[in-house]
Amino acid sequence: MPLYMDRHELGEGATADAVARAHMADLGVQGKYGAKYLTYWFDADSGHAFCLVDADSADIAEKVHAEAHGMVANKIIPVDEGAVFNFYGQLTDPTETGRPPATPFKTVLFTDMEGSTALTQRLGDEAAMTLLRVHDEIIRTALDAHRGREVKHTGDGIMACFDSVSGALAAATEVQQKIEGTAPDVPIKVRIGISAGEPVSEGDDLFGATVQLASRLTDKAGSGEVLVSTAVRDLALGKGFSFGPVDEVELKGFPEPVRACRLDWR
Repeated sequence: MPLYMDRHELGEGATADAVARAHMADLGVQGKYGAKYLTYWFDADSGHAFCLVDADSADIAEKVHAEAHGMVANKIIPVDEGAVFNFYGQLTDPTETGRPPATPFKTVLFTDMEGSTALTQRLGDEAAMTLLRVHDEIIRTALDAHRGREVKHTGDGIMACFDSVSGALAAATEVQQKIEGTAPDVPIKVRIGISAGEPVSEGDDLFGATVQLASRLTDKAGSGEVLVSTAVRDLALGKGFSFGPVDEVELKGFPEPVRACRLDWR
């Protein structure tokens, strides 16, 4: 059966217990419709809940919710099974494990070692690769320290994801602070872009739009800068981070200017 993910905008006052009870109600009704609810996630900060379900159609998934508890999803999209399992690993039902559900809301971070091609031409392959290894080690250390996960190496940078905005911002801060004190004779400069969002279906990539935004913000960032979407800034309120003024920036592939700001990592 096709795999679907839905989103419920429950708002303030939503609790993990209430979402768990709704999920149990879904399990009690799903057999009637030939559906199978595999797992769910709940983000208490945003009041959003997400369900992952095997069903013949989105309409069937909606009917299960309607009969079980009446909380019909605000949005439901088809998702690629391979992408889901690659991103989350082995899925477990929180009602069976007793552990609180994670949220599919992710923060995506890209790094780019500025001028890597020019460095290679100027220093030679071996010296340039040494600097790239320094770059990679600094970033991977920061990911480990702040619970980030490396998604892939891009040649002269790394793409990573985090469950929390604060983790991504703390990692970006650590990276820039360490990079600043590295190789004083041939300074490494790194640009970082960060965005946050919910899962979307775009080819085989569950987080296509969010990934694209983080990548384009990296391209737009200046030397040694961390450029973030305003969603990241708003989610970081009260968490001890400082940001510059919000600007509207033109990004390749985005028809309208995107509002973004710079993290004051110093």
